[in-house]
Amino acid sequence: MPETLIASPAATIPAPHTVPDTGIRRSFLEDLALKTLFVSGELTLRELGERMQLSLHVVDELFNTMRKEQLCEVKGMVAGIHRIVTTQGGKRRALELLELSQYTGPAPVSLEDYVRLVRAQTVQGADIHQGDIRRAFAHLVLNDETLERVGTAVVSGTSIFVYGPTGGGKTSIAETVPNIYPDWVWIPYAVEVDSQIIVLYDATTHRPLEEQPSWGEADTRWVRCRRPRVFVGGELTPEMLDLQLNSISRFYTAPLQLKANNGVLIIDDFGRQRIRPEDLLNRWIVPLDRRVDFLTLRGGKKFEVPFELFVVFATNLNPMELADEAFMRRIQNKIRLGYPPAPQFKEILRRNCEKFSLHYSDELANYFIDLLAARYHQPLRPCYPLDIVHQIVWTARYEGHEGVLDTASIDRACRNYFVSPEDADKERESWAKGVRSF
Repeated sequence: MPETLIASPAATIPAPHTVPDTGIRRSFLEDLALKTLFVSGELTLRELGERMQLSLHVVDELFNTMRKEQLCEVKGMVAGIHRIVTTQGGKRRALELLELSQYTGPAPVSLEDYVRLVRAQTVQGADIHQGDIRRAFAHLVLNDETLERVGTAVVSGTSIFVYGPTGGGKTSIAETVPNIYPDWVWIPYAVEVDSQIIVLYDATTHRPLEEQPSWGEADTRWVRCRRPRVFVGGELTPEMLDLQLNSISRFYTAPLQLKANNGVLIIDDFGRQRIRPEDLLNRWIVPLDRRVDFLTLRGGKKFEVPFELFVVFATNLNPMELADEAFMRRIQNKIRLGYPPAPQFKEILRRNCEKFSLHYSDELANYFIDLLAARYHQPLRPCYPLDIVHQIVWTARYEGHEGVLDTASIDRACRNYFVSPEDADKERESWAKGVRSF
């Protein structure tokens, strides 16, 4: 890839017109083309190029070499383009190659080209302003100070630790961070390292734009996507942070942080994963500080990749019990979310009532707040308005009528949702009596 290719992330990447332009060894591309042709059965050169995301010029080069080596042959012409199949020798060679790796997708990009483009698209270079923050968080009720602190953290492009009591809106804020970015980036289908394929593009993670460059005019080994958003919670394991080799297909899948490059990685409920917090923090103490990570192929080859992502840690646990001072110093931004004041709580309730077509009034909001304090001894958690409105809507749907926000529906919803201290005490007393009588 020429040094002048990426002047900015928004530039179109020109299609390579020769094999050297791809940045990948000719023999590697020939092997991939042969496997693809064998698996597909019979293809025109254009169809082969579309499957490999390589221009017709490059595929024609590969075809001429394979034809000379008697690995493929021409079966006819379609609109002036050769239609080809593998020869018997080509079939034998393809089967040998498939034993080594069953990958037959788009041609990979080189590690060098991947690193260069990731650096050019760094989250630290994103053009973020107050308007972007307010637009992204318009659906949440947050005070100006919280918005300012989130905005400052995102502009830093480093990481953020969001903590506080449960139900305080930490996950909602974390999930919204990726929506802040107004731009898009290039994501490759796969990367080649030491003749090994690492599949990076993930349809469940990467959101391609509707408008993509045309095959043949641009390097379609790269997909134009929104900045990545990777969300992981308690299911996180140590294996998910390293290259994963499929024992059957024999190619690698990229770890979470590589898929999140140039975007956001959210670790929700931090401290409750299937990996100890200290192990995760030790694994990432260098990447968070130096913005580089190290991955290892089977066989021991270690290589460096960019760690160009914005990491969001969200937890309701005490941060100082999860990480030592050295690690917390590397997380440059920390935001504690407490309980909102009554006016903010009422606004959350009002918005949720509007969303579900329930009539809202301050009097009913005050009744709800008093009920939380007097009967259930609960603080004003931001999650309660939506949860209680859901209870009201569900009950109304079950009974076959329109939902109504009134004192009776609030009472019933709270009884369904909360365990009152008085009821809990009665249950304990009843249980204790039963045990003694037994």
